[in-house]
Amino acid sequence: MRALTANRLSDGEVVFWKAGQWVERFADAELFGADAQAAAEAAEGHAKAQPTVVVEPYLIDLIESEGLWAPLSYRERIRALGPTNHPAHGKQAEGGAVIDALRHAHGAARSTGRVDLIKRK
Repeated sequence: MRALTANRLSDGEVVFWKAGQWVERFADAELFGADAQAAAEAAEGHAKAQPTVVVEPYLIDLIESEGLWAPLSYRERIRALGPTNHPAHGKQAEGGAVIDALRHAHGAARSTGRVDLIKRK
């Protein structure tokens, strides 16, 4: 599974792709399975054509955690949770099953999407 993420240009907020628009919560993100690779790449292409809306859109790898999906890389889990300075700040303050899955997920240091982005620069 994969999801498309970026930062909103107007305020720097981490956003996720869902059916042609950007949403702020990872729980609302559109997930692309292995059978939807073409759709994921099309969404990434569409997002990259929005340079006045988002910065550096890229696909991230996901893993299953507690029956839900979470970003594979630690960096992406931090981005999905919000700031790490205190559990009562950011998106993590909302709580719920998705937040718990994000907090307990384990994975690699980087997802392939971010590695590909770094290689392109």
